[in-house]
Amino acid sequence: MKTRIAMLAAAGAVSIFASPMAANAQVSVNINVPGLVMTAPPPPRYEPLPPPRGGFVWVPGRWIWDGRAYAWRPGGWQPERVGYVYAPGRWIEDRGGWRWTEGDWRRREAYREARREREWEEDRRHDRYERDHRHGRDHGDYFCPPGQAKKGNC
Repeated sequence: MKTRIAMLAAAGAVSIFASPMAANAQVSVNINVPGLVMTAPPPPRYEPLPPPRGGFVWVPGRWIWDGRAYAWRPGGWQPERVGYVYAPGRWIEDRGGWRWTEGDWRRREAYREARREREWEEDRRHDRYERDHRHGRDHGDYFCPPGQAKKGNC
């Protein structure tokens, strides 16, 4: 009889300890995508811009990922390419992680054209804002408070 009670007590203890282990089972899958870093890079460090050097372009410093942590690589000089403009590299958020895009050389005319389009769009956005947010100017004495026109009150 004592043996039977001891066996039941042992079986009860095993079932009590086994049940939480089965309930807490977890599966974790970690897929490493080459070139993708799951930790966001720190903000760029301030580097004083050195005086210009003829025939060279300053490439700003950047954070590099060494597999465990970020390390700062200071900026340096690169030989200038005639007819081209250097576009610095940058960290881009991609698929829940961060990927480094290397800097490259772009044709000067294409760079200027892109800059002109950006400036034109900013001017257009500014003009639209000015037109939409003039309070009483060029509208006589009429002024409709913000949000009231949508409600049909003006």
